[in-house]
This record gives sequence, structure tokens and C-alpha cells, in this order.
Amino acid sequence: MFVFGNFLFGFAKVLGIALHLYMWLIIIRALLSWVNPDPYNPIVRFLYQVTEPVLYRARRIIPALGGIDISPIVVILVIIFLQSFVVDTLKQIAATL
Repeated sequence: MFVFGNFLFGFAKVLGIALHLYMWLIIIRALLSWVNPDPYNPIVRFLYQVTEPVLYRARRIIPALGGIDISPIVVILVIIFLQSFVVDTLKQIAATL
């Protein structure tokens, strides 16, 4: 059981880092939308390819408010919730094993 606890704790840490990194990708994409970057830039294309699937799903659920896309804010709030609830719960479960 001790090994499973360590595995679960490690998984929780990696999940937390991945969520944190994805949150920063969403923030960078939102900031880039203000300056209208070159769509052929490889970095811009990477950001769009990585973030668009999640933002698209959020846009389908939440319509734009007066032409303002709030999907990045909603996705960031969901990521914060997942970090606070799922990652911390996994760490607590790992600590009890």
C-alpha cells in the first residue's frame, strides 16, 4: 500500500503541474488575442492547437457576452477548482495510505 500512496502522490503532483502549465497557456493565448498575432507563427499555432479544444467546448456552453469571449476566464476557474479539489484530494488520500 505504501507504494500506491507514493504513486498517487506523484500523480497528484504531476497533474497539478500540468494544470498550472495549461492555465498559463490559456492566459498567454488570451493576451495574444489582444494583439492579433501572425497566425503562421509556430508558437501561435501551437498555442491555438493546444487550447482551442477546451476553449471551443467552453464557448459552446457559455455564449459571448456582448461580443466578449469569457471562455478563458471560465476555463481558468475550472482549472483552479480542479487544482483545489482534485489534486489536493489525491494528495490527502495518498497521505493516508
